[in-house]
Amino acid sequence: MSNPIESGKLFIQDVFEKWYRIPEYQRPYVWEDDQVTELLTDIADANAVNPDAEYFLGSLVLRKNEKSESNLEFTEYDLLDGQQRLTTLFLIHAVIRDSVTDPTSKRFQTTSEAIYVQEDIDNNKPERMRIVFDIRDEVKNFVYNHIKQWKGTDDDEVLKRFASDKNGDISIKNMSKAILTIKEFFNNGTSIDDFYKYLRTKVLLIYVASEDLEDAFHLFTVMNNRGIKLRNSDILKAENLKNVEPESDRVILAKSWEKIEEYFGEDFDSFLSHLRTILVKNKASYNLLKEYEENIYKPRTYDRTNKTYHFTSPLLRKGKDTFKFIEKYFKHYKDLFDIDSEILKNNLPLKNKLRLMRSGFEADFWIPPLLAFYNKHSETSLLDFVNLLDNKFSSDWITSQTFTTRLENMNKLIKVIEDSNDLNDILNSDLLKYESQDLVRIINVSIYGRKYAKYLILKIDHNIHGDTTPFDPPEKISIEHILPQNPKENSVWVTDFSENDREFWTNKIGNLVLISRRKNSSLSNLDYATKRSRYFSGNVELFSNSIRIWNDFPTWQLSDLETNHKIVLKKLFKMYNIVKTEEEIDQLISQ
Repeated sequence: MSNPIESGKLFIQDVFEKWYRIPEYQRPYVWEDDQVTELLTDIADANAVNPDAEYFLGSLVLRKNEKSESNLEFTEYDLLDGQQRLTTLFLIHAVIRDSVTDPTSKRFQTTSEAIYVQEDIDNNKPERMRIVFDIRDEVKNFVYNHIKQWKGTDDDEVLKRFASDKNGDISIKNMSKAILTIKEFFNNGTSIDDFYKYLRTKVLLIYVASEDLEDAFHLFTVMNNRGIKLRNSDILKAENLKNVEPESDRVILAKSWEKIEEYFGEDFDSFLSHLRTILVKNKASYNLLKEYEENIYKPRTYDRTNKTYHFTSPLLRKGKDTFKFIEKYFKHYKDLFDIDSEILKNNLPLKNKLRLMRSGFEADFWIPPLLAFYNKHSETSLLDFVNLLDNKFSSDWITSQTFTTRLENMNKLIKVIEDSNDLNDILNSDLLKYESQDLVRIINVSIYGRKYAKYLILKIDHNIHGDTTPFDPPEKISIEHILPQNPKENSVWVTDFSENDREFWTNKIGNLVLISRRKNSSLSNLDYATKRSRYFSGNVELFSNSIRIWNDFPTWQLSDLETNHKIVLKKLFKMYNIVKTEEEIDQLISQ
C-alpha cells in the first residue's frame, strides 16, 4: 500500500476524543437486543472478575480524512468496520449522560463531549457530533432529538413506538430498542459508576486507518482474513462501492444493496452464491469472495503447453455492473418466491409447485437454473420448466446420484438455457431426463429414514391437494407410521399383521403419512380407529393425503395397506411420467 497505515490501541476515553463519520454506503444499525446485552454483560463481567485488567472489545477499520471547518483543522475517520459496536458505545454514553441530574457535574461534561462538542478554537475543536451519520434525514433527526439532546433517551413511550414500527427506518428502530435495553440493564442493578469508570479506562479497541480509500477497503478485507467476523456480502459491497463514481451514485447503489440485504437477512450470502453459479456455471472452488474476485472479475485460463495462466474477459465488472446485475436477479427472485408476487398470485400451480420444492428439498442449487430460465424466458413455459426441474432434481437425489453429479447437472442446464434460442431445446434437453428404472425400484421399497422420504410424501400431498387453493405445509413436519414401528405385544396391530408383514410393510410409502410434529408422539402406537379420531378432532394442520387415507380407509388391515401403497405408487408414477400397467405394478409390489 502506498500510503502510511495508522494503527494502535485506543481506550474508550480516547476513542471518543476522535471524530467519525458513517458513510452513506454503510449498512444501517442492525444490532438486536441480544447483541447489545451481550456487549454490556461482557464489559460488566470483565470488571467484576478483575477491575484492573484491560478488556479488548474489538477493532475499527477507518479511512482517514483531513478536514477544515471554520478555520479549524481536524482529522475525521470514515467507519468501514466496527460501526455497530461504536454506535452502541455512543448510545451507552447518551444513556449514562441522561442518568445525570446535575448538568454542572464532571460526569455530565465527560459523557456530553463523547456525543457532541461545542466549538473550541483554543483547543482546535469544531462544533459537531462525535459520530456523524451520513444516512437518511430521519436518522439524523432521531440522533439530534434523542441522542444529542440532554434527556433525549428518557422518553420511553416515544422510543417504544419507534422500536415497534414495522415500517420505520431500521436504524431508528434498532437504536430505539438498544437505548431501552441499555436503560433496562442499568435499572437491573449494574452500577453505572463502576461500569463507566471501567468502560472509559480499561476497555479498548484496536484500530487501523489509511488516507487512501482503496487501501482502507483493502484493510477491511485483510481484517476479515485474520478472523474478525465480517460477512462476505459486506466486503463484496465495499469492493464494488470503491469502483462507483460519482458519490451520488454510490449513495443510491449502497441503499439499494441495503434493501436487498435486509430482505434476505442471513441468507444474503446464499443469494450471492446463486448468482455466482449463474455466471461461472461450475462448482465453487473457493469462498464466496475469492470466487467473485478470481472467477468472475478476473477469470483466467491455464495454458498446459506453456504452463502459464492467461486472463480472459471478466464475466462481470466491478462497480455499477455488479450492482445492476444483483438488482436484476433480486427482482427475478422476488417474482418467483415472494409471497406478494403478482406472478404467483396469478399462477397458483406455479406457486404451489415452488412451495413444494422449497419445503421438500434438502438443497437449493436448483434455484440458479430456475433464475436463469426466468431471466431469459420470463413466464413463457415457466410452469413446464419447473415441473421438469422438480422431477429431475428430485429423481437424481432419490436415486443417490453423487452431490457433484447433481450439481454438475444443474450447472450444465444453466449453460443450455443461456445457449439455446429455441425454448424446446431446453424443455427437451437430456439434462432434464432421469433414470426411471432405479426410481421405480427405490420408491417401492422401505423409504422411512431416507432424507427424501418427506419430500416424496409432500409430493403426493401436493398432488391430492390440487391447485385451487394455496399449498402451504407447516415448517415443522414429521412422518407418521400408520402401522406402528414397534406395536405393543397385546395390541391389535400384532393380531392383524404377522411379524413378516410388519417387517415388509412398516416403512414403505403406503404406510406413511405426514403430520404436524407436535402430534407425532401422541399418535404413534395407538390403534387405527383411535388415530383417525384424534387426528380429525385435534390436528389443525391437515394434510390432504392423510385426510384421504383417514376418509377412505375405515380399517387398516394388510389389504388396506397394500391398496393404499398401490394408489400412492400410481400417483408418483404419473407425476414422474412413468408408464406402468396394472399387472406391472402388482408384480412390483409383490417383490
